[in-house]
Amino acid sequence: MEAIRALNELPKNIAAAIRGLYTDPNSIWADLTMTLIGMILVIVIIVISALLLIVLERKIAGWGSQRPGPNRLGPRGWFQTIADALKLLGKEDLTPGNADKFMFKIAPMFVFGIPILTLAIIPFGYYMTVIDLELGVFFYLGITSLSTLAFLMAGWSSNNKYSLLGGMRAVAQMISYEIPLIFSLLGVVMLTQTFNLTKIVEAQAALPFIFLQPIAFIIFLICGQAEVNRAPFDLIEADQEIIAGPFTEYTGLRWGLFYLGEYANLVAMCALAATVFLGGWQGPAILPGWAWFWLKVGLLIFISMWVRWTFPRIRIDHLMHFAWKVLLPLALLNILLTGLGIYIYQLVIGG
Repeated sequence: MEAIRALNELPKNIAAAIRGLYTDPNSIWADLTMTLIGMILVIVIIVISALLLIVLERKIAGWGSQRPGPNRLGPRGWFQTIADALKLLGKEDLTPGNADKFMFKIAPMFVFGIPILTLAIIPFGYYMTVIDLELGVFFYLGITSLSTLAFLMAGWSSNNKYSLLGGMRAVAQMISYEIPLIFSLLGVVMLTQTFNLTKIVEAQAALPFIFLQPIAFIIFLICGQAEVNRAPFDLIEADQEIIAGPFTEYTGLRWGLFYLGEYANLVAMCALAATVFLGGWQGPAILPGWAWFWLKVGLLIFISMWVRWTFPRIRIDHLMHFAWKVLLPLALLNILLTGLGIYIYQLVIGG
């Protein structure tokens, strides 16, 4: 127990030691230093996670479809991602002649930069939040909605009809699924009366909200899969219709940023789900809190990959029908049931 407590408090002690280097540990310079260190760690987490998840997804795809997967480069093929990264770095960076060059070049940066901002507000463990915002849930939803703009910028600026069609499909899909995703989080906000993610985790010390909000959890997982544009919701690219959609004209490292951005957004989405519905770092004292957090995130990522390699891509009309006529009514019903449950609970406690 003492060892687990020491591991839980290790980040807090490290932060105190760094702040102790300043005359005033609570000065603005100390705060800026801690924020800078935290943002660098978030970037490192994203890059390492993306490199691992790329080869892990290939392994899961091989397991699910009874194929070997990468097994040549490195021990059991685990160095395959390094070879892919070197290949992308060696490819020529081409820009279409009539493209809007400024928008074309910054669109991939948007997609890769958004998860950095969202993960900065996620509590990875006890005293392990880079920026602890009171409006954390609101901030997360506001920042992730900007990824819609990034895909539209990529499609519009490419001067390619396939890219434009893919960008418009991305806008239609992501806006549609964003609405039930937001409503799925409202049940938790109603229970906790806060938007602060740290307080939401602390409220789950006795019981994770997945048991109180099972419908909302399922809706969130489905909408999250659509928000990060993963199969069976990868409608922004369809080789039989629009080739690679908004990515068609991208080459080399810029295409690689889109690819890494997908995995970074997947990590961010699963981190939010683990925080809001699975208790975040809360867990039995056999492991430190940050270990429980990443185990939960890993489980959700595995489920996402399993779904991707199990279900085929659905049609665009079915996709929109599912969002507006199935998920949205269910999300509204969950809000109604949550409010009714809170009212009955207050009546019982008050009586």
